[in-house]
Amino acid sequence: MFARMVATVSVTAVLTMPVVMAASAAADVAAPGTVTATRPLPPEQWIPGSVSGTAVTYGTLGPNDEPALSTGAVFLPPGAPPPGGWPVVSWAHGAVGISDTCAPTVTGKIGGPYLGRWLAQGYAIVATDYVGLGTDGVHPYLDGRSEAHAVVDMVRAGVATEPTLSRKWLTLGQSQGGQAAMVTATIATSYAPELDYRGTVALGVPSNIENLAVLGGPGFPQLPLTGTTTFIAYALAGLRAARPDVDVDAYLSARGRAVLTLAEELCYEEANAAIGATSIGDLFSRRLDTPILAALQEMLAIPVRGYNRPLFLGQGLFDTVVPSPLTFKLATDLALAGQRFTFRVYPKGHLETMLASEPEANTFVRNLFGP
Repeated sequence: MFARMVATVSVTAVLTMPVVMAASAAADVAAPGTVTATRPLPPEQWIPGSVSGTAVTYGTLGPNDEPALSTGAVFLPPGAPPPGGWPVVSWAHGAVGISDTCAPTVTGKIGGPYLGRWLAQGYAIVATDYVGLGTDGVHPYLDGRSEAHAVVDMVRAGVATEPTLSRKWLTLGQSQGGQAAMVTATIATSYAPELDYRGTVALGVPSNIENLAVLGGPGFPQLPLTGTTTFIAYALAGLRAARPDVDVDAYLSARGRAVLTLAEELCYEEANAAIGATSIGDLFSRRLDTPILAALQEMLAIPVRGYNRPLFLGQGLFDTVVPSPLTFKLATDLALAGQRFTFRVYPKGHLETMLASEPEANTFVRNLFGP
């Protein structure tokens, strides 16, 4: 049995009207953070312990930094807000699928008891669905900049919707949301200078995937990991929708095209049951070359510079979804780039790491919102 390993690296909005409005506002006139619609969420969809839950539709920037709409939700903790308002945690969720039916504000699965414990500590929670989950178009899964814009603009939308929210905020993300949180950390202060961004907690971050893409093709080796084919199918389907200039179908086999069709229709559990046994190599008819590799690099790569606020990076040693060697490389690259961050590892799997990291993440966040 492994003893617990803990490694530390420290290297040197437009206000909406208080009524539900039509969600048909064109994306090209919805400025980032502008609320175009609100609706009350039924109490059974609230994060445990919250006193209100409001779904919002808001403007943001999607693939290629083009105007888009996203949906999300705002939750308030109990009690009276502190002076200046409730500090805000912008939650970036993990993979749920790319169909509108998978959006957290549609399924009502928005964080559960984990986020409830953050609410209980006096943080308001804003939670984006991301572009294309609940709004027009295919969700561009693992398009880091699109996710990051949605995370930041969800804070703007939350502040516009709930006057008790502070402009002090941080982002918290796990798995797909960990990638979103990392990219958010590099744009937050420049993209939304009117807000007071304090830092990031990123857990189970899928990184360095673009470096494996050069192996993409019919001979891609079978990987002893969980859900990899499903995640790759989601990414390819999102790339196909976001970058029509890259002919993704030209690289796919007949099986690959069928898998992407299923990926666009099924949420993660159903998709993984249907296509998880398919090897990555079976998706392709030929090797990936420069056009698609360049697009995947732009979409998937996590920056190793630009972190101007505190960063907490957590990884499970026994994670079979995001294997730890990829995160060790990310941490090494951040260190070599002179970034300051905290890195913790846990003898846990993917989801278990989110829970194991809570005590240290809680302390980290309290310090961010301290005087």
